[in-house]
Amino acid sequence: MRCPYCGSLDDRVIESRAMANGENIRRRRECLSCGYRFTSYERIEEKPLMVIKRDGRRQPFDSKKLEKGIERALEKRPVSTTTVENLAAEIEDQAVMQAKSSREISTSDLGELVLQRLNDIDKVAYIRFASVYKHFENLEEFINEVNKVGGIKK
Repeated sequence: MRCPYCGSLDDRVIESRAMANGENIRRRRECLSCGYRFTSYERIEEKPLMVIKRDGRRQPFDSKKLEKGIERALEKRPVSTTTVENLAAEIEDQAVMQAKSSREISTSDLGELVLQRLNDIDKVAYIRFASVYKHFENLEEFINEVNKVGGIKK
């Protein structure tokens, strides 16, 4: 750490203390060249989770966008707002775990995580989300998906 007084790179840490939120560390330092004391702050710089779109573009994961998609699927369904928020947080956690060290997840993998959870919570919401996410080409594909969820066999 460069001394703000004399510019020397030789210093020693006198005291280290975690800040209240635990995400930052405050360090008191003393320059070994001039004796000047100063404070530095450290924090972990996390690489953001990136979403790989169908066309190959990458964009930062947006939890609000995920929550809005889930809310739209659950619109006018008997599911509380708290459940939606918890569901979005759980899916985000699963996405981070699935992305591991690459910190990237495809939209298809993310969509599958949402579908799995919606299938457990509300079948109508599952179909609503699937109809947008899976881009059905025709009515038959849509009917097959409904039959699959409802347990109806042709």
